[in-house]
Amino acid sequence: MKKTALIMAGGRGERFWPKSRKSLPKQFLSLTDDGRTMIQLTVERIRPLVEMEDIYISTNRDYKELVLQQLPEIRPENILCEPAGRNTAPCIGLGAVHMAKKYEDAVMMVLPSDHLIKYQKMYLHALTEGCRIAEKGPNLVTIGIMPDYPETGYGYIKFRPDETDGNAYAVDCFVEKPDAATAREYLATEEYLWNSGMFIWKVSTILSDMKNLMPDLYDGLLKIGEAVGTDSQEMVLEKVFPQFESVSIDYGIMEKAENMYILPGVFGWDDVGSWLAVERIQKSNENGNVVKGNIITIHSRNNIIQGGSKLIAAVGVENMIVVDTPDATLICDKESTADIKAVLENLKICNREEYL
Repeated sequence: MKKTALIMAGGRGERFWPKSRKSLPKQFLSLTDDGRTMIQLTVERIRPLVEMEDIYISTNRDYKELVLQQLPEIRPENILCEPAGRNTAPCIGLGAVHMAKKYEDAVMMVLPSDHLIKYQKMYLHALTEGCRIAEKGPNLVTIGIMPDYPETGYGYIKFRPDETDGNAYAVDCFVEKPDAATAREYLATEEYLWNSGMFIWKVSTILSDMKNLMPDLYDGLLKIGEAVGTDSQEMVLEKVFPQFESVSIDYGIMEKAENMYILPGVFGWDDVGSWLAVERIQKSNENGNVVKGNIITIHSRNNIIQGGSKLIAAVGVENMIVVDTPDATLICDKESTADIKAVLENLKICNREEYL
């Protein structure tokens, strides 16, 4: 069966401010030493499994030119521009009806555009196994990451150790982000995996589940699907899509559906959720500092300092994040990275849109 992929690339990446901006969000930035952006790396990773003509990018109109610049091999008609942000269920549904229009049926991989993967062969093996399970029946497959500490920033998926299909386990339930004590309990049971947001299913399967579990969304998607490839495509999309309820695929489908399987992911996954991830993906020096740009450090340890040509001198500081851009500089204690979003909220309240 034909393999297709939908790469979701509409996020703002607010926790990577001030590098990540409304005009250039995280997925279009290079955070690795090879200079390639995160969305470029995402496409490169799946090329052994998916033809370029079958890779779709879901984004919004503001980013269409960025996609074309960074991924010139992608067909323009495969760049699906949402007229309004409506979370992942409508986003995935839009991709599914485009694929259904092209093929009678196909296996559909849904992948975020802002993750990093260390072990490519193991990643491709997991996707291949997921495609096998998805193809054999009306199965919904997700990839879970084996937790190595009690993370409170991720959702978790409980699996059934005694119900397997190859390397996959039957899903018992999806659970929301836990508090610290609950996360420790999840880790101790060895029956929970982190929710990576990566999914695999047949196009017919996900559309059938949307029909049963999200009928309003399904009805709207049918209208959009009928218009795909016609002169009225954009008009119908503009009219119908903004009317969708903003719902995640987890809440709308995965928490209610049957025939769900989860594959444990052991391929060096990182969701690059905040500036702290830079310590995991870039090399630190002998003092534990991760620096990029024109940087001098004196008696300073365990800092993340990112700049450009302007000299940044750090003296006697520890456990800090310093990110300098031409028009804004972030200075943040590592323990306070979750509060970076509060800076953006403050800027919005003060109508300082030029810094967003």
